[in-house]
Amino acid sequence: MRKKIINTFLKKWHETIIIEFILLRFPRSTFCFFVVFLVIYLLTLIENFLIILTTLVDSALHCPVYFFLQNLSFMHIFNLVTVPKMLMNLVSKNKDIYCSGDMTHTNFFFFGITESFLLSAMAYNRYVARCDPLRYTTIMNKKFFKKLAVMSWFSGIPVGSLQTTWLFSFPFCRSNELNHFFCDAPTILEFVYADSYLFEMFALIASTILTFPPFLIILFSYVHIISTILKMPTATGRPKIFSTCSSHLIVVILFYGMASFTYLPPKSIYSTNTKKLLSLSYTVFTLMLNPIINSLRNNEVKGTLKRILNKRNVF
Repeated sequence: MRKKIINTFLKKWHETIIIEFILLRFPRSTFCFFVVFLVIYLLTLIENFLIILTTLVDSALHCPVYFFLQNLSFMHIFNLVTVPKMLMNLVSKNKDIYCSGDMTHTNFFFFGITESFLLSAMAYNRYVARCDPLRYTTIMNKKFFKKLAVMSWFSGIPVGSLQTTWLFSFPFCRSNELNHFFCDAPTILEFVYADSYLFEMFALIASTILTFPPFLIILFSYVHIISTILKMPTATGRPKIFSTCSSHLIVVILFYGMASFTYLPPKSIYSTNTKKLLSLSYTVFTLMLNPIINSLRNNEVKGTLKRILNKRNVF
């Protein structure tokens, strides 16, 4: 009888669900780190809000290209949800974050699926503009490109919500100290006291199904765009076309490249600190660079932004 009570107690103890996680600091974190990341965070917010404002104010920018850029900026703002907690951890002794916060962080992180669909929609838009210009206005009409944006957003939300709910339905055990700067799903899985094989397989299959088709669309689009450019009878307009396409391509390479380096290799290949740095570059630095590469070096966006600032007597 006593043995049965002890076994029941141990089982209950193992199955105790952790109601909060403690995010550990970076090694030798200082106030300098806080200042650097705060500047990057504020700069990224300003960049994306400027793009949204510019594309909303100027009627000349009410077209598919800038509509998708506007949606991408909204996505980048959502993805910054992990940064404020990281900033707090750098300067505060209180590093606790409740499960509700964990779920929010993890759910927003899965919005990367939505970003991959938005990038593919932008690539398809460029493909139609370059390879089928006579039918561009017919194909990329207002109703169609708005449908593409809505589909992009909803493609990520159901999967993110399902995986997050499933992940936090598991019982947790061991220490609740999370050696990361935000609650990443692979890191949280290390605390699960249950068979998570089905969850991991579902996450892998769902991620592959939902990210591989957009990648193929991007690849298909740019193969045809480059082929069309090379077939042009004169090389006069090639540099300009390559310049406009290169911005989007760089963003695509950053997105898929950093995601691959961060999540595809086996768990044991990187040290904990290397994983944290890779996640940091994926979630912070690329979000700062994307608006600069994709929009703020665009002449039309810069021209509209200057006119807005001149009206406010900023210059």
